Amino acid sequence: MVHAVETATGWTGLGIVFVYSFLIAFILPGPSEIVLVAPLELGLSGAATLALIVLVSAVGKTVGSIVAFRVGQGVKHSDPVVQRLRRSRFNVIEWSEKQTVRIARKWGYAGLALALSVPFFPDTVSIYAFAVLEEDDLKFALATFAGSLGRFLVVLALIGGPATLL
Repeated sequence: MVHAVETATGWTGLGIVFVYSFLIAFILPGPSEIVLVAPLELGLSGAATLALIVLVSAVGKTVGSIVAFRVGQGVKHSDPVVQRLRRSRFNVIEWSEKQTVRIARKWGYAGLALALSVPFFPDTVSIYAFAVLEEDDLKFALATFAGSLGRFLVVLALIGGPATLL
């Protein structure tokens, strides 16, 4: 799927960005930032293309997070992705869950947005941890959208702004 994003072109590529972002929130433990390098060639300015990628990705992650929220409300801790990650050689899940639960209890939905703003941190872990703890799907969706936008802004700031990608 990462290869599809890295080689996505045209308006169909924007659909690939959406699907990838949806899956990142719902099931894939991968880097969401990869969409920033999608060579879409939409006939728009570089800044407009980048803004569209960020917006479409944030919407995709938001929709995926709502699906994850519904699943998390139904099955709580039995998600197969989380179980698979628990068995991985890295203890990322346990550490992530502890941090995410601490943030959720202290900061609520603003904490979710902040957690999702951390670049290169798996979204899936934060989304499912919050989905188990929280109840309001609209606030959850808004926090996910804000966190997704925040993450892209942080990444762009770290790499020197959109000019470095264009």
